[in-house]
Amino acid sequence: MKTHLPIRQRRATAVWLLIPLLCLGGTGLARATDAAPAAAKALPAAVTVQAKTFSPHLSAYGQVVPTAMVKVRVVNAGVVRDLHVLPGSLVSAGQILAKLSGTRMQALLTQRETAVRSAQARLDAARQALAIARRQLAAQLSTRQAVDAAASELAAAQAARQTAQAQLDEARDQQIFKAPTAGAVVAVQAANGEEVSPGQTLLTLQPAGKLWVRAEYFGAAAAAVHVGMSGHFEPAGGGTPLAVKVATVGAALDADGGTQVGLSPAQATGAAPWTSGQWGRVTLDGAPQAMLAVPTASLILDRGNWWVMVRTAHGDEPRQVVPGPARGWQTWISSGLRAGEQVVAQDAFLEYHRGIAHAYQPPD
Repeated sequence: MKTHLPIRQRRATAVWLLIPLLCLGGTGLARATDAAPAAAKALPAAVTVQAKTFSPHLSAYGQVVPTAMVKVRVVNAGVVRDLHVLPGSLVSAGQILAKLSGTRMQALLTQRETAVRSAQARLDAARQALAIARRQLAAQLSTRQAVDAAASELAAAQAARQTAQAQLDEARDQQIFKAPTAGAVVAVQAANGEEVSPGQTLLTLQPAGKLWVRAEYFGAAAAAVHVGMSGHFEPAGGGTPLAVKVATVGAALDADGGTQVGLSPAQATGAAPWTSGQWGRVTLDGAPQAMLAVPTASLILDRGNWWVMVRTAHGDEPRQVVPGPARGWQTWISSGLRAGEQVVAQDAFLEYHRGIAHAYQPPD
């Protein structure tokens, strides 16, 4: 005899059977809902490559150095005295720096003074002889030739007297060392009481205002530097940048392969605009040129080469480029792109490496 379940019990059993089906249907619906946004996901933002004017800046480190040094040398042997200047002392043109004495110097002065006295005696005798010859000629006791000979002797005696006096003045001047120009004493190579010989350096002076910046450039930057270029010098210790211009460019390379560049102030100033030995950065303004600019964020470095993602009709494709100088958030491209093309500027690195998981599978 068949037993029939109550109606309520049969309805409850049907509900419990429908619950798994509804769960499975909900999961499928959720997956379909998640797939829809993924399919409609927007492409990364891209920008159009444009040609812009770029003014290159050539930078290098430089140092303020003197254009030349003046050495005060000894002409005659003697003993140094009254030397009171020290390294760093400021001197004016013609200022007495030291004096020279000693037996050798005194012997030279005595010799020159004796020569002056002898020349003076000769001159006096020549004047008397000429006067006598003229009186005798007037009394018809002499000839014209004798008068001319006396006049020639007088001229020779006068020249000898001038030469002897000049030599004495020179020896006296050599006793005193004077600053040939205004400047600062860089080094003192002798001391009071020291006996010096001819040609020995007594002092080294740095002329006032004779300073410039000497910088060293390498490679392509050195080839672009030319006389007349303008720029500025920024002291390493801070301070106002100073406008400079290229005065000279070295004709030969240094031992390290660099090119020496000399820079002077762009405008003449009364006071010294910098200090000898000061270091800083020299920045020169190159000639403006047209180059293609892209956002720096669009560049990708892979295996030693630079790439960008170029947007095409077939999708985003990698292309190798040669970047140039960068300034701010932009980088100029030397080659590899054309004006009007679009490059990915957002998440370019992720876009370039999309699908990398397919190339690298974990081991079993």
